[in-house]
Amino acid sequence: MSTTIEQQTAVPAGTWQADSVHSSVGFAVAYLGISTFSGELKGFEATLADGTLTGKAPVSSIEVKDENLKAHLSAPEFFDAEQYPELSFSGTATAPGAFEGEITIKGVTKPATLAGTVSGPVTDAYGNERIALRLETVIDRTEFGIEWNAPLPGGGFALANDVKLTAELTLVKAA
Repeated sequence: MSTTIEQQTAVPAGTWQADSVHSSVGFAVAYLGISTFSGELKGFEATLADGTLTGKAPVSSIEVKDENLKAHLSAPEFFDAEQYPELSFSGTATAPGAFEGEITIKGVTKPATLAGTVSGPVTDAYGNERIALRLETVIDRTEFGIEWNAPLPGGGFALANDVKLTAELTLVKAA
């Protein structure tokens, strides 16, 4: 028997904490114009409290498929983890599945809208009430001081400037 979860039209009231086991935060950027380089932020925290979504992640929690690339992302030409150890977002629900707020990366704060869907609430097998947010936005990494790139022999560059950020959050209502 399958259960269909209805999509909400509004963000539910109360305080909700991200369940890190059933949630993910990631990024993707076009690479060489023919593929995608992607990764995840494993150490993130997220809270939704009465319509305000806040989240943060240590740069050190970035996971990619190659340890050498992970080290490069922590270097000054990318996230400069030593000087700017944390990434963050804070925003308020302005429409169903939309949060207007600010993203801070590498010490630079810019306005951003995360948009997507709100699903639930449902009650899990242990009596916990849960909702899901599936959100995304696109930012220009150069606006945050992440300007490293490599020119290609035939023209163009290795990395696009636009980066897609995604958050698939399962949140548990606080007692």
